[in-house]
Amino acid sequence: MPGHPPPTTIAGKPVSSIGYGMMNLTVYGTVSHDDAIKSLKAAIDNGANFWNGGLFYGPPDANSLILLKAYFTKYPEDASKVVLSIKGAYNPATHTPECNPESIRAAVDEALRLLNGTHPIDIFECARMDPTVPVENMVQTLVELINEGKIGSYGLSEVNGQTIRRAHAVHPPAGVEIELSLFSRQALEKGGIVDTCHELGIPIIGYGVLDRGWLTGQLKTVDDLPKDDIRHHFPRFRPGAFEQNLKLADFVEGFAKRKGVTPAQVAIAWVKQQGVLPIPGAVKASRVEENSKEIELNDTELYELQQTLEKHEVVGFRYPEAFAARLDQ
Repeated sequence: MPGHPPPTTIAGKPVSSIGYGMMNLTVYGTVSHDDAIKSLKAAIDNGANFWNGGLFYGPPDANSLILLKAYFTKYPEDASKVVLSIKGAYNPATHTPECNPESIRAAVDEALRLLNGTHPIDIFECARMDPTVPVENMVQTLVELINEGKIGSYGLSEVNGQTIRRAHAVHPPAGVEIELSLFSRQALEKGGIVDTCHELGIPIIGYGVLDRGWLTGQLKTVDDLPKDDIRHHFPRFRPGAFEQNLKLADFVEGFAKRKGVTPAQVAIAWVKQQGVLPIPGAVKASRVEENSKEIELNDTELYELQQTLEKHEVVGFRYPEAFAARLDQ
């Protein structure tokens, strides 16, 4: 059974055991400004005080930073409660990380400009590893920015155990962000990312904890996805794979019903009990409230889930094939 609790502090600041991922609030342009503000308010009011946003989560005039400035302007009293992690140094048009010193500095300066003093950058993450820049060089640039007072700390995203060790040798990261869910468990391999972070004492932040909707209990057929839904491009949602993966999703739904909670709450609790801070990204305030509710899984329940995971093979990679080269680097 998992033996590590989720982190209680990140970047030297206290965090709740469930955080909030901001990507879906702005990246698709489908959530109104007012509803996005309500969802952020629901997050902090329900204790989810670790927020993860990005410069490339939406267009330059409507990304996470624009939303954050508006939120903290409206609710300045909440600024001191939130621990803010921002991702950048990534070109969304070409899906290319740009982690040379000039690009990292430009990204941090742009984030600070957009926040306009409403909140500091507690953690800055290069969203992916740039194959043209050694991780040691990337970290050195980030350490310079820490020393200059522009960012509080730095984090890593989609890295492997070896990269974590190389980065840590230069300067310990405040956190490592990984994809982790009942569907995506690759980070838990023996000696892998989670083990490495626990060994080095690095907090772990888990995104994709509901596997893009699989673990919400809302998907039953491929037709439940709108025609223009981006998930049609993800292998796990394609015909054939969908029907196979539905078996695990249905089990989690039944398990949750027996426990008197929701499938999403089970999925989030499972991630938390791997010693990881989950950052689910619901867009409706009611879902944010649901996801922020603390539940625990006892040893018997964890064992039942583990037995089921060993029986049900998840079909399809976690990202479209074109993105694979940028993951786990």
